[in-house]
Amino acid sequence: RSLPKPLSTPMVMTAIADTNSLDLKKVSIHDSFWSKHVDLVRNAIIPYQWEAMNDRIPDAESSHCLENFKIAAGRAKGDFYGAVFQDTDVAKWLEAVGFSLACYPDEVLEKTADEVIDLIADAQCEDGYINTYFTIKEPDKRWTDLCEGHELYTAGHLMEAAVAYYEGTGKRKFLDCMCKFADLICDTFGTEEGKIHGYPGHEEVEIGLIKLARVTGNKKYMDQAKYFVDARGVGENYFMKEMSRLDYKMIFPEFADYTPVYSQSHKPVREQTTAEGHAVRAVYLYCAMADLAEAYQDEGLLKACKTLWNNIVEKRMYLTGGIGSSGHLERFTVDYDLPNEYNYSESCASIGLALFGLRMAQITGESQYMDVAERALYNTVLAGIALDGKSFFYVNPLEVWPPACMEGTSKKHVKPIRQKWFGVACCPPNIARTLASLGQYVYSQRPEKRELYVNLFVSNETELDWNEDKISVKLQTEFPWVNTYSLEVKNVPAGGMNLMLRVPDYAQDYQVKADGKLYEENKEPEKGYRRVHVEKDTKIEVSFAAPAKFVYANPQVRADSGKAAIVRGPLVYCLEEIDNFQNLPAIFVDTDVPLREEKSDLFGGIITVKAKGKKIVESSVSDSLYSGQKPQLEDVELTAIPYPYWNNRGEGEMLVWMKELFYM
Repeated sequence: RSLPKPLSTPMVMTAIADTNSLDLKKVSIHDSFWSKHVDLVRNAIIPYQWEAMNDRIPDAESSHCLENFKIAAGRAKGDFYGAVFQDTDVAKWLEAVGFSLACYPDEVLEKTADEVIDLIADAQCEDGYINTYFTIKEPDKRWTDLCEGHELYTAGHLMEAAVAYYEGTGKRKFLDCMCKFADLICDTFGTEEGKIHGYPGHEEVEIGLIKLARVTGNKKYMDQAKYFVDARGVGENYFMKEMSRLDYKMIFPEFADYTPVYSQSHKPVREQTTAEGHAVRAVYLYCAMADLAEAYQDEGLLKACKTLWNNIVEKRMYLTGGIGSSGHLERFTVDYDLPNEYNYSESCASIGLALFGLRMAQITGESQYMDVAERALYNTVLAGIALDGKSFFYVNPLEVWPPACMEGTSKKHVKPIRQKWFGVACCPPNIARTLASLGQYVYSQRPEKRELYVNLFVSNETELDWNEDKISVKLQTEFPWVNTYSLEVKNVPAGGMNLMLRVPDYAQDYQVKADGKLYEENKEPEKGYRRVHVEKDTKIEVSFAAPAKFVYANPQVRADSGKAAIVRGPLVYCLEEIDNFQNLPAIFVDTDVPLREEKSDLFGGIITVKAKGKKIVESSVSDSLYSGQKPQLEDVELTAIPYPYWNNRGEGEMLVWMKELFYM
């Protein structure tokens, strides 16, 4: 194999540690909104997914992922079962466990996780390789199908899990296993003669290698991640060369019409200007690009990240923070192609978008990135799991008519109710690890500048460790139902510190008080953050208005032309059949009548939104499929609930975008 063309100009890495994030062990969340979701992780989701991985959920699709490891380790006999990336179910479960144990020690859970780690170690080959599919089924095919084989993708999730478990427990066994695997990858891939000059078909190992580099201080892992990103799309496409081999055997039938755009390998990453291909692959790549841009102070890479981000949020993202509109190949399509009733919006894709936004906010200090990350977390990510933690959405549409969600149709991927499990179950454990690590989103820090960024409004108690200073921070709020929060800071270091308070894009009449007095300094936000300098123990009080309002899509979004949706703060609202009636598309909302907010006991206490409109009187029209009879309209009151809570009361229609009632 020939070497690829020269990569970007070599750069010296300026930083290896992640100093922007806080230690999850130091962030204790006790929030009226989020705790019922976060607490689900350890009380319901982790135990439920443990049962699923052991194939003990009645009437649910089999996982077999733990059994695969037992077979690979020689503890059991049998054949491999599942997708080529089935190992990642275990990896993401362990990552969620690591995050959970960091905040909530649990001896029984830790013992169970240790046993799983022992199993993984037993399944590891002598040279460090771990992958049950290739170990059991095709041991002679290692690294021969980077496009479809998912070996590097699986390795990345195992690396992320090992880092989370080490940071949560201090135990090194899993971490050492993954360092050995990473060493093998570094020895196998690169520009040198004798190495494979390829890169992952599904990006993820880049993130895992970067995390390994940060926790171990081993620069070669960061350099390896940089190689994978820099080599992508350079010269003759690696995957097309793979597929041209006479002995190439396709794993996924849908790859018969594969093009490099699908895997973001159609051109070098610094030249990519639109988000393309498989949405999860794309945002995982962009996360790695952002990390590497910061580590190597690579302005070209950061510029590409900004360009790609802007394309997503300005032209290819749903109101809910969902991305990847196509049900075929889970991918981006073209600008403004955002259908509602058969879109995909995979839960994993929104998780990746939130991770990308978090990184960009930390690097740039700009709140616009957290605005989007917040929208994705509050809507698509939360919608992906039931309030009892025992059923899940893989796909997150904005309009559902249950009888039309049929197999063998363009809506076959849309499920009208959450599922107990999936044969390809990447989303449930991904949601679990996201909720378990919510603390990473609440704050960012720049200790060298003595700046603490408040990103999300979530009740918590946190300790900052800035050199010799131990700073106590306590945030209290009932957000998003009440748009106020207080922030108490104690043990302020000599010379003071700066609190950077996010001013969300939906906030009106934003005010800050310090110890009861209106804070008049720095009234103009800096990149979307209000700077408050404190030199002593201080109580900050923040208030703003964020009333329910109608929003409208760009007219180029053809699916939403002439329609309106309701938002309140970060929450998108939807209509459900149970609160309204059947045939929700037959309503026309009156946007000239102010919305009305009402407190409700639903779902443990929420705010519903009431709207006025009209509905077609079905008895006023002919029974014929088509006729010249003009429909009559009747007045109706509509009840909207937060989108993340839909389908928690049984199957029924759901609608986000409503036709607008126009007066001529």
